[in-house]
Formats: sequence, C-alpha cells, structure tokens
Amino acid sequence: MEIKIALPSKGRISDPAVKLLSKAGIGLKDTVNRRLFAETYDDQISVMFTRAADIPEFVADGAADLGMTGMDLIEEKEARVKVLEDLNFGRSKLVLAAPEESEIKKLSDIKPGSIVATEFPNLTEKYLKTNGIPVKIVELSGSTEIAPFIGVSDLIADLTSTGTTLKMNHLQIVDTILESSVHLITNPDSYQEKNEKIEEIRTGVRGVLDAEGKKLVMMNVDEEALDEVKHAMPGMTGPTVSQVLSNTGVVAVHAVVNEDEVFQVVNRLKKIGARDILVVPIERII
Repeated sequence: MEIKIALPSKGRISDPAVKLLSKAGIGLKDTVNRRLFAETYDDQISVMFTRAADIPEFVADGAADLGMTGMDLIEEKEARVKVLEDLNFGRSKLVLAAPEESEIKKLSDIKPGSIVATEFPNLTEKYLKTNGIPVKIVELSGSTEIAPFIGVSDLIADLTSTGTTLKMNHLQIVDTILESSVHLITNPDSYQEKNEKIEEIRTGVRGVLDAEGKKLVMMNVDEEALDEVKHAMPGMTGPTVSQVLSNTGVVAVHAVVNEDEVFQVVNRLKKIGARDILVVPIERII
C-alpha cells in the first residue's frame, strides 16, 4: 500500500516541508537532485514535487494521498480535502491593499463596481460579496502590485507575510481577507482506505510540531531537594525522577521545558544544588 505525498517543488515553503518530513523520520533518499518523484526511507511512502497551487487539486483528485500547501490555496481552489494539521510555517495574510494616495483606507471605502486585481479571485470575490460590496475581479498570475498604478485596477488582493513588499510599492493594507499557513491535507477516500499508514505519518509530523520550542533539561540532585526541584521545573507532566546507582542519595531528574524558560529554570536549579545539568534538543514528542 503506497502513500504518495505532494510537496511544493519550489518557493519559500518547499524546503521547510522537506525538512519537516525528514524530522518526522520520512527523509528523502536523494536530497540533492530534486526530481518530480522521490523515494523515502520508508518503502511505502514516496514524494511528488509540484506547484504549491496544484497540490489541493491533486490531493482532491487522488493523484496524491497527502499534501502540504497553504490554506489560502486550499480555500481558493475549494478543494474537497480533509485537513489534518496546521504545520505552523509559511504564515501569511491575504489582504486587500490600495495605493497610499487612494481614498480607499478601509473596507467601507470600497465602492460597488470597483476593480480588484488578484491571483485569488474566488476568495476575494466571496469575501467582498459577504460584506455587501460587489466588485469586478481581474485575475493576474503575477506582478499584482503594479496593477493600480497602470490603470488596471483600483486595488489589489495579495499575499503578504510582513507587509514590506506592499510598503515598498507604496500600497497600504485596507483589510485582511484570510490568515494562512501551510497545512497537511489528505484525500478523504485515501484517509479511509489507508488510514493506519496516514495516521502514522500524521503522528510523526505532529511529534515534530509538539517538540518545537522545547528542550529536555537533565540533572543530578540530592534526594532531599526533590520537592524544591519539582516546583522549579515546569515540566509537561512534571519531572521524571530516577535513582543514580553510583551515588547514594542522589537522583537523576529530567523534564521537558519551554525554550524561553530554560535560562530561568537552569539558574533556579543551580541555586537549589542541582549539578551536571544538561540542556538537550528534542526532535520529536510522541
């Protein structure tokens, strides 16, 4: 039973998608030569590389069992897919933007019949209709930012992650249509027929996501200081304690700690008397 996973062939979400699979234990056998199809170290799993915009339809049609692509593309294509996980990367917003000198400063300033240039005609038209603003959509496949300045449109709907490109092109955000990030999706029929294997993949991916921003803190400490240690370590389910056989009265303690708490936690532990403190990266939490 083969599982085919569709990944973006290029762009800012391609490498993070490949790295996520690798961390989940599903690494590519050849990471140098990017071909249309690639084998993984699991004989039942293969990868196909394609345009991010095509992945929702490929998964919906069953050409791929799983895919990683942006929610903006999934919603734009209205693809019949099952969303499994938000992968927490590739975050962006689909926004309405107008030239800085335009009178359009907010959603209510957009007049019925205004022209909007965008690569996302369905999402844009649906959003504006929902807000009672019928518009004319001009679909462009690139260079959307220039459209208002050459008389093609009154405003644009485009993806932005920081807003820097819009500012560089003297555009200001009028409203946000959709907040997006990369998601793991599956074909509904594949999910039924290949559920066990797909859930194994999902578990591997979920383990990587759960491990993000976490460290394993390990140390030795005198047994009588255990109560203080427990209060000092904000572990996921409390610290784990085990006996150190070579030292009577000494125990080994470890716990998973949020990365932004490690500095404070380690200093508290040292004051309590903890020693041999190790801070270790975590690859996955299952």
